[in-house]
Amino acid sequence: MDVVHRAVPDAWRADGGGPARPGPLSVRTIDTRERRARLAVRHHLATPAAGVEDAAEAMVGLHSSDPATVFLSARARVSRFARGDLERALYDDRSLVRMLGMRRTLFVTTPELAGVIDAACTKALAPPERRRLIGWIEEQGIARDGAAWLRDAARATVRELRAHGALSGAELSKLVPQLREKLVFGEGRTWGGEVGMSTRVLFLLAAEGKIVRARPRGTWVSGQYRWAPTDVWLGAPLPKLAAGDASAELVRRWLFAFGPATNTDIRWWTGWTQAKTAAALAANDVEEVQLDDGAPAFVMANDVAKVTTRKRWVALLPGLDPTTMGWKERDWYLGPHAPRLFDRNGNAGPTVWADGRVVGGWGQRADASVVVRLLEPVDATTEARIEKERQRLERWLDGARVTARFRTPLEKEIEAS
Repeated sequence: MDVVHRAVPDAWRADGGGPARPGPLSVRTIDTRERRARLAVRHHLATPAAGVEDAAEAMVGLHSSDPATVFLSARARVSRFARGDLERALYDDRSLVRMLGMRRTLFVTTPELAGVIDAACTKALAPPERRRLIGWIEEQGIARDGAAWLRDAARATVRELRAHGALSGAELSKLVPQLREKLVFGEGRTWGGEVGMSTRVLFLLAAEGKIVRARPRGTWVSGQYRWAPTDVWLGAPLPKLAAGDASAELVRRWLFAFGPATNTDIRWWTGWTQAKTAAALAANDVEEVQLDDGAPAFVMANDVAKVTTRKRWVALLPGLDPTTMGWKERDWYLGPHAPRLFDRNGNAGPTVWADGRVVGGWGQRADASVVVRLLEPVDATTEARIEKERQRLERWLDGARVTARFRTPLEKEIEAS
């Protein structure tokens, strides 16, 4: 089929209502088979990456909201991966950094890409968070001038980190009296409770790019992180980029890894408004293509060549893996399995993949054994490969038991079996 390049349509830029439907010009179709081939190659599932930095950059960040996810995602993508490889990159070499990014989600990525994500997504979280926190401080009688109180607390927090090195929230609270304050929500209700001020202040400072998560206090599955000033931890502040330029760069990188993607996919993954999504697409040389069902989607204009792979592959991916969570519209790889493999809030649990589609899920019993449950038939060769990968994962875990932060029906079933 001849390919006609199309930039973002004028109607898309003018009213923000979504892409114009394909006109009479020929539009390249990228079918489900090719989408699965692109996923296999570019997500390093058919061909492993050389190192954790390569995997993190290829995925435009590895999810890290659940501390175990980033380790298990790297294991699935990196040749001869050991936990120490990621710990060394995060805490010794600091060639990777854990940061707040798209959709208020934690990601592990390279410092260079962290600057892009910070300018395109993270910085926008700070102003509303600051306003919200000031309001709570004043409403709950902590201080009459919430802005001044918060400014002093934030400065004291960063000052103590510079003086003492990386510290946990509990350690900081002993040094900064303001962090020992409590915010009370839902008083008298079943869901009510207290939130430590340290949690809110540290979140705000992270959203502003002033501090980053350092080595956790516990093991590789611990989420009790220490904190450090960003410029001290990385040797320099995050690069300062214009928000529009950073947004365009983020879309460019993401479309190469995840494209073709619909407007809905892009908006969901970034957490942006329609207007911001349209502006980022318009700033790039993108091409509109067509999916199997005729829906319009986007790739970069220099990425229209057909992608194929003959290599068959299987993978056991963790909950919240960036591939499973990569698109909002998931039928082409997830099929009918969402009710068993996702929780009610749309968080993915552990999944079993074969040649670009989800065929089941996995979990662990109380004795840490890894159990696979297939949700659709696979051929004998694929079943044997899945079993081999199950054994490999069980050996890699070496008795460690990982419980996904967001529990799914299938994982609960396996645990109880």
